[in-house]
Amino acid sequence: MFITSFASGQWQSNCYLVAGSAAPGTDCVIVDPGWGADEMARRLVERHRLRPVAILLTHGHLDHIGAAHGLAAEYEIETWIHPADRRLLREPGAGLPPDWAPMLRALAGSETLPEPWLVRELDDLMELDLGGLGLRIRHAPGHTGGSVLALCDYPDDPEVSAVMFSGDVLFAGSIGRTDLPGSDHDAMRRSLEVQILSLPDDVVALPGHGAQTSIGYERVTNPYLQSDYWRNQS
Repeated sequence: MFITSFASGQWQSNCYLVAGSAAPGTDCVIVDPGWGADEMARRLVERHRLRPVAILLTHGHLDHIGAAHGLAAEYEIETWIHPADRRLLREPGAGLPPDWAPMLRALAGSETLPEPWLVRELDDLMELDLGGLGLRIRHAPGHTGGSVLALCDYPDDPEVSAVMFSGDVLFAGSIGRTDLPGSDHDAMRRSLEVQILSLPDDVVALPGHGAQTSIGYERVTNPYLQSDYWRNQS
């Protein structure tokens, strides 16, 4: 399996290119190409001689979808997103605080964006075969209504059962914000309990921001995964 990543934009959001192998000509999936990610994504596609076949979005915030329209058109590939976040492809301001509107206009020249040319919708427990990658989708609302986790078996290391693109649901030592428009604190709590804590310890999480981690490590060290934290919030 081949995974490469980079951080882009003022929010330093992680974009991933994922393929079944590093062999030239291998199909790849672009995960979360955020604002400003297009140039580096192209460079990595060319450097590793990959063939993009799909874009997968873990949620609809601008820092994860900003380059999706351009890349989808350039490579003529489909874009996958949960229907609860599809509106954010066209109206990214709906997921941002109202006072961020001037920044959005400065970045995009408008408060609206064109939707990628071919959009497909994700669903909980969906299994996708994209470029030979078997991806398992878990709907994990909270940070946004349409946040998802995307898991893929990892055959290259016996100590890792799967990798998970966790978007802004789970970070190393933290979780995504729940104070933005469309966020839901209680939904995040349920997603962490049902979708994150039910995973094996040997799943490696590749988050939307920051360094990779593992479910086992986060289960022990992440304060937001401790029952005492949520008990004190009630």
